[in-house]
Amino acid sequence: MHLLREDGRTGAVRRSALSELTDRWLSGLFSTAADGMTGVALVAVGGYGRGELSPRSDLDLVLLHDGGAKSGVAALAEQLWYPVWDNGIALDHSVRDLSTARKVAADDLKVQLGLLDARHVAGDPGLTAALRSAILADWRAGAAKRLPELHEMCRERAERHGELAFLLEPDLKEARGGLRDLTALDAVAASWIADAPRTGLAEAGARLRDVRDTLHLVTGRATDRLSLQEQDAVALDLGVLDADILLRQVYEAARTVAYASDVTWREVDRVLRSRSGSKIRRTVRFGFGSNAPAARGAVERSPLAEGVVEQDGEAVLAHAARPATDPALPLRAAAAAAQAGLPLAPSTVRRLAAETRPLPVPWPDEARDQLITLLGAGESAVPVWEALEAEGLIARLLPDWDRVRCRPQRNAVHRWTVDRHLVETAVQAAALTRRVARPDLLLVAALLHDIGKGWPGDHSEAGEVITRDVAVRLGFPKQDVETLALLVRHHLLLVETATRRDLDDPATVAAITSVVGSTGALELLHALTEADALATGPAAWSSWRATLVADLAERAAAALAGDGGHLDTAPEPSAEEERLAVEAARTNGPVLSVHAEAEHPSDPSAEPMGVTLTLALHDRPGVLPTVAGVLALHRLTVRSAAIRELDPIGAGAVLALTWQVAAEYGEVPEAARLRADIRRALDGGMDVTRRLAERDAAAPRRRGIAAPPPRVTVAKGGSASATVLEVRAHDAPGLLHRIGRALEDTGVRVRNARISTLGADAVDAFYVTGPDDLPLPPSRAVEVARSVERALS
Repeated sequence: MHLLREDGRTGAVRRSALSELTDRWLSGLFSTAADGMTGVALVAVGGYGRGELSPRSDLDLVLLHDGGAKSGVAALAEQLWYPVWDNGIALDHSVRDLSTARKVAADDLKVQLGLLDARHVAGDPGLTAALRSAILADWRAGAAKRLPELHEMCRERAERHGELAFLLEPDLKEARGGLRDLTALDAVAASWIADAPRTGLAEAGARLRDVRDTLHLVTGRATDRLSLQEQDAVALDLGVLDADILLRQVYEAARTVAYASDVTWREVDRVLRSRSGSKIRRTVRFGFGSNAPAARGAVERSPLAEGVVEQDGEAVLAHAARPATDPALPLRAAAAAAQAGLPLAPSTVRRLAAETRPLPVPWPDEARDQLITLLGAGESAVPVWEALEAEGLIARLLPDWDRVRCRPQRNAVHRWTVDRHLVETAVQAAALTRRVARPDLLLVAALLHDIGKGWPGDHSEAGEVITRDVAVRLGFPKQDVETLALLVRHHLLLVETATRRDLDDPATVAAITSVVGSTGALELLHALTEADALATGPAAWSSWRATLVADLAERAAAALAGDGGHLDTAPEPSAEEERLAVEAARTNGPVLSVHAEAEHPSDPSAEPMGVTLTLALHDRPGVLPTVAGVLALHRLTVRSAAIRELDPIGAGAVLALTWQVAAEYGEVPEAARLRADIRRALDGGMDVTRRLAERDAAAPRRRGIAAPPPRVTVAKGGSASATVLEVRAHDAPGLLHRIGRALEDTGVRVRNARISTLGADAVDAFYVTGPDDLPLPPSRAVEVARSVERALS
């Protein structure tokens, strides 16, 4: 009691002192009771064996003997155990010889884990040394069987007790990310199979143990649950300002432990699979159309993105990657990993954190697109985001993030901390991207909608201010900045109005329309409302609430029906398009121009990020799918595109196609080769569809993510001269080629098109007519839309 209450020592020093004090007491008991007996030893195991005694910890003891004088050993045990019980100390005890201890450990994983921490207290040290050597040898010899059992035990415990980092009343020992997981990591390290990333791990463990010690002293009980009513007292005793800061410190420690556990178990799985020979190793080439055999014994490295490859089930940096000169690489690597459903290798994240320079402000377009692609990956984005957070990359990308990181929400409805809730809202929003014309704005608004909770005052008002700053930092144009600010400021508007106001009152609908102003903003707000509620928890979104919000949104959309949400007229053709169209009309052949484009044109040292390709030719069947297929064969990703019909000299319609494309792996093809392949494909000398199918068949199979299904709709009132089909789908190589083929197969004519890729989502509009050059009848339009949707599914 003097040590715990008056000595002044705290933390690890006090735990060690308490263990030493207990050792001296037990040694004295043993010396008196053994009275010269040989062949026996008192051994501390478990937490006591590690010298980590908390104020109310159990004493885990084994009385080890060499098999002789069993009656004397039994009497010795009684003289040891009873004084412990008489002092009111919980005791976990056993009496075993060496062979029995090994047998019990072989049959009971928990016993074996405790014996891994065996430490000599009294008696024959040779017996203790023999026990330690034997248990460690058995553990290492049986690691291939024992480690999967331990991993399953950890998973089952996490399911029972939840995640320490998100619980308002966490169990410091049993919850995922708690002290039990630290013990498991030490056991893995003892197997020599793998080791945890050690940065910050010791400090995290010390913090959790300090809180547990204080909880024992505050409550006077051997409890590991940090209940709400004890948090203020524990915070005060630890010298922490308040219970919220205490929880944030606990959550940060738990996340460090949980991340280390994820990394370690992934490595264990990799090593055990490689030992079993279950993984076939091969080399996958990067070249277009290569079918050369793999080098025997080579490590598999499949390309994911420029500078990023897949290896051993993880996303890693390519050999040629240069983080120091590629500031968008962390986001590109994260997006590629999430879209492929892969984790980011810890060594890759550490290298990115150490070598990558800060992004310029505003961000280049590629960086913003990669962030949106990461968020659009849904569930698989979460572990990738956590890996970036573990190395401090998220705070470097989004400086305001630190204010919400690990911030608790003292509301029973919320199941996540503020930062994780924002990520989970983006996960939910990723499943709703087909419902909106601007999935990029939906995903970013989801990530930022509660960012104001890290500041004083109304979090929606604070969030609006922060969002404007972040949106400008990310490089969004002014109109998009305003839309994002509106979504964050009013993200609770629909649900609060729908559940508190009379929907039949015209003033209710007017209150919505006066704020959102357009159908595009309304559909974004509706999707954000649903994503926010789904991410909050089961109690926040019911069928009743969903129906009320949908009803209100539908009424508001009807009131906004004439807001001009769909464009009827195409932008004026550029001078380059007009020049090429004139040349194509005069020469009666396709004319192309290819210009390299830099992310920052004002920087003469900037490397080309892609090309602008402009093609003019007389209208003919198959132009769209053919050209799109050639671009896909050259591994060019379409950022945006426009198709316009011109008649520059009155000699008949000429199609002008302008494409902004980026090289999938950073290599912009030579203009001459691109021209030659497009001409050959248009003349029938290259079967683009067959070539794409052959390449897809030869590509390595990977699981990827489960993207929302494609959606093809007929835009109401979209154009007076054509039927507008809106296609929303997950972007993929050859997608535009497949859309073009599907449209050709229905017999419609594509007069104009607006193609845009927003992160991982394609949002395209096709202006089509029938053979009579008139808009399609409504029933025919729906039939064409369904046909294209089936072709993409």
